[in-house]
Amino acid sequence: ADREREIERIQDMKARLSTKMLGETLEQHCEIEFNRLRPTAFPRAYFEKDNEVVEGTKGDFVFRDFDEEGNEIVSIMFEMKNEADDSTHRKTNESHFKKLDGDRTKKGCEYAVLVSLLEPDNELYNAGITDVSYRYDKMYVIRPQFFIPLITLLRNAALSSLQYRRELALVRQQNIDVTNFEDQLADFKDKFGRNYRIASDKFRKAIEEIDKSIDHLQKIKDNLIGSENQLRLANDKAEDLTVKKLTRKNPTMKALLDEARDAKAAARADEAPDGEIVDAQPLDED
Repeated sequence: ADREREIERIQDMKARLSTKMLGETLEQHCEIEFNRLRPTAFPRAYFEKDNEVVEGTKGDFVFRDFDEEGNEIVSIMFEMKNEADDSTHRKTNESHFKKLDGDRTKKGCEYAVLVSLLEPDNELYNAGITDVSYRYDKMYVIRPQFFIPLITLLRNAALSSLQYRRELALVRQQNIDVTNFEDQLADFKDKFGRNYRIASDKFRKAIEEIDKSIDHLQKIKDNLIGSENQLRLANDKAEDLTVKKLTRKNPTMKALLDEARDAKAAARADEAPDGEIVDAQPLDED
């Protein structure tokens, strides 16, 4: 009889609760359970109502946990769903998957979890933690009693992989450092090669200009040497020139020269003292 009266009391209470109040009751339950363990199990965690509306929608709760250095370990978008036993518009858990996945993506959370009292007779969801990632990536459906265990499982899994992620980040950073060194070396080689090519071109052009100057000076030297030879030949010809050569084959000039020679001899005879014999000297033929 006591059991029957308790069932009737609960049924009456649920019948008087609105759908919104039922949902808020589930949210309060989860929040109380989390806050009970927050100081010891989750001292650096964030678990608050999602009050930021993005594109007209928002989730119920956002959970984020951090390490000592302030790096995010794990993040979860929560949605809480409940309904009255006598509800005429019953919904399925799957009908909430799409919105939950969208809220997770918009808020940058790694996991999405639906805490649900819907479909109470569905053995798939009553078994415990249900992985529905075959429909939406990293999504789970749980009953309220698995709220804390799921958070603990996801957080511990993230902590286990944190060291591997740090080592991977270090390896990536080392690879980036090597890549940067190789890029800087390649850049230096390219710039050095470019400067070498420019200097080599300028050096080659300078050598060509020097060769051209040498050729030009050699031509000037050859011309000067040629001029000297011509002057020497002209001088030799001038020194070899004589009166005899000038009068050869020129009877008129020869007669004039003979006449001048005779006049010179006569002038000398007139100038000599009386009785002195003056030798007749021929006119210098040179």
